[in-house]
Amino acid sequence: MASTRDIRVCLVGEEGVGKSTLISSLIKEHFVKLAPRTVLPEVTIPPSVTPGHQVTTIIIDTSPRSQDRAHLVNEIRKAHVVAIVYAIDNPTSFDRVPTYWLPTIRSLGVNVPVILIGNKIDLRSGQVTNEALEDECVPIMHEFKEVETVVECSAKLPLNVGECFYFAQNAVLHPTAPLYDTREHTLKPACVAALSRIFKLCDINKDGLLSDDELNDFQRVCFDAPLQARELAGIKEVVSQGTQDDQQPAIVDDALTEEGFLYLHTYFIQKGRLETTWKALRTFGYGEDLSLREDFLHPRFDIPADCTAELSPKGYQWFTDIFETFDKDRDGALAACELDDLFSTSPGNPWLANGFPGTTITNDGGNVTLQGWLAQWSMTTLLEPRVTLAYLAYLGYSHSGGNGGSGIGPGLKSSDPTSALIITRPRKQDRKKGTVQRNVFLAYVLGAAGSGKTNLLRAFVGKGFRERHEPTMRNETVVGSVEWGGGEKYLVLQEFGSNYESEMLRMAKKLAMADALIFVYDSSDTNSFSYISNLRQQFKLDDHPSLFVATKSDLDLAQQRHEVQPDTYCRKLGLQVPVAVSVKQAQLADLFHTITSVATHPLSSIPNSNRKNANSSRSLLGLGIPANAGFTTYFYATAGVVGLFAVGAMVWKSVVKGKAGGGVVVGGLGGTVGR
Repeated sequence: MASTRDIRVCLVGEEGVGKSTLISSLIKEHFVKLAPRTVLPEVTIPPSVTPGHQVTTIIIDTSPRSQDRAHLVNEIRKAHVVAIVYAIDNPTSFDRVPTYWLPTIRSLGVNVPVILIGNKIDLRSGQVTNEALEDECVPIMHEFKEVETVVECSAKLPLNVGECFYFAQNAVLHPTAPLYDTREHTLKPACVAALSRIFKLCDINKDGLLSDDELNDFQRVCFDAPLQARELAGIKEVVSQGTQDDQQPAIVDDALTEEGFLYLHTYFIQKGRLETTWKALRTFGYGEDLSLREDFLHPRFDIPADCTAELSPKGYQWFTDIFETFDKDRDGALAACELDDLFSTSPGNPWLANGFPGTTITNDGGNVTLQGWLAQWSMTTLLEPRVTLAYLAYLGYSHSGGNGGSGIGPGLKSSDPTSALIITRPRKQDRKKGTVQRNVFLAYVLGAAGSGKTNLLRAFVGKGFRERHEPTMRNETVVGSVEWGGGEKYLVLQEFGSNYESEMLRMAKKLAMADALIFVYDSSDTNSFSYISNLRQQFKLDDHPSLFVATKSDLDLAQQRHEVQPDTYCRKLGLQVPVAVSVKQAQLADLFHTITSVATHPLSSIPNSNRKNANSSRSLLGLGIPANAGFTTYFYATAGVVGLFAVGAMVWKSVVKGKAGGGVVVGGLGGTVGR
């Protein structure tokens, strides 16, 4: 249920202008003559009286008398909107609006909207045109930008009384100041930017025009009702007539241009229909300051410890659709100009500072492919899910129903951006089962300076080999896809640079994010392997799935200055021997598939993971039981005695033929061995 809010409307003005009578006429719905100098108590109008808004309106009557000054000042400071009432038959009361009342409100440091109410129009002699009213009030509105509306009424007839308080409410709920410059009669820059973004999101086919269908989709999303044909024609007629002198066309091929869309909202605002523009802005995520709301950009999405976020099938489909929408030349890749168009409804490309598109798969021209595009979003969702959620909002997922490309679609309702993401099972839970059921994996690439880590990353995303060694001065991260089980897995490789590896490995939370540790050494450098050996010893990394990689296999193999050579070292850890590769010669030995295998089936790649089983086998062999005897063994401790229990058969070996008790029985209580 939507929460209610209070709106305090404070009526001020000269003595006898009819402030109290206006309030009583609103409540009684007919004129009630009040005694002079009457000040009514506070009046509360419940939300049920103003359908469509969860608003409680509190109306405050005041007196300008000196003895009531403290009350007047206090109520002005507490007000959300101030209504200055003047009497049509009392010119002095109008003159005091710009010379006393508006300066007084400003002097109190109050920054709230103000409306002017001209009461007692029943006492006016002759007709007054709108033009004459504008001539009176426009100078005041030019000088005092806080004045939003001028409305005339009669508490006696009564006439327009309800409208006075409606405009007072609207001044708070749908303020003019953020949208429109009343002095210049133009939309403010922030409003132009917001409406332009909405236009682009509504332009489904990205032709720079809003067709009748696209206008109707906008109408459905914002107001939950389609426009009739005559209403569509009326909108275009209003826009066409109002922009005849403009240099930029507002209507092209019977469709609205961006300039026409902006003019339409200017027209709504000038006609006092601010709720129309505000409804559109709020529907598309904007707050009162015309920035996208925090709850819109970052909806609650809690990721439990040891879990990660990935794109859901719905998310992958949506990012595929938006790619195809902006791939104008249909070449299967997004060029820089196409990416600029795609990100035009956002603060910009979120990856430029990280070396994109060099971080993912591109075509020969350096343009990101669909495979690279999906891989990049997979990586972003894994490492920074808040960024993915924000960009889903920026790019229009919320108003596409999660289907189709960027922008809104026919009859679609808003879709929660979190539906584009899923939360994976905890890593520890998956590792216990032996197979990790995830689609995106993170591997840290560790090794001495010059060991070839960066070239490994570049090779993974199809970038060329670099002969010259350039020290890695910041985190380098790439992502690509690996064919796996008839589908694809996404693999993220992250290098920290030798100067920063130790700092990263000290961060338990960051280390726990890794699905695999890739230890890289230069097989032609005698000192390279000792670096990763020392690293492992210093940071106790035996609980993490690990793979060793020997780079530069095209060069002469060097004897490593280490107590044991790499092959022996790995065997002692129960790991496969180092994978020998040469990035320069493009001999990669299916390395990235191997890394994915380590991440997917981690148990066999955790150092010493088989030691316990090996110890179990040795214990059995020590008792004279063949390791392949087919027994299921269980160790248990009770009353301080360690027992060994063999299930499946009785072991009986005759030692002295024909002698009673001449056998070895393994099992029984306490695990006793009898001879």
